[in-house]
Amino acid sequence: MPDLRGLAATPSPTPTGPPAELVTPGIAGFVAIAVVAIVIVLLAIDMLRRIRRAQYRSDVNEMLDAEEAAARGEVAPRDEEGPEDLTPGGPARG
Repeated sequence: MPDLRGLAATPSPTPTGPPAELVTPGIAGFVAIAVVAIVIVLLAIDMLRRIRRAQYRSDVNEMLDAEEAAARGEVAPRDEEGPEDLTPGGPARG
């Protein structure tokens, strides 16, 4: 039987590979990250546009409801955050 005690005392070799400075994502990695960044920016712009549109629709619906209530002679409830008066001079403060 061979003597294996000498093998246990020697350190195992470490695997060698290319230096860390030479390992880069390259052109493909740059293009992939650039595409992802552009898509995220476009999605953010679209999301903001949709949020603004929903807010405008909500404001217009509230104004139409208030006009209908005024036409029927009812007193429309006023919320604290909504637009009180959209005339150029603004609401009259007294």
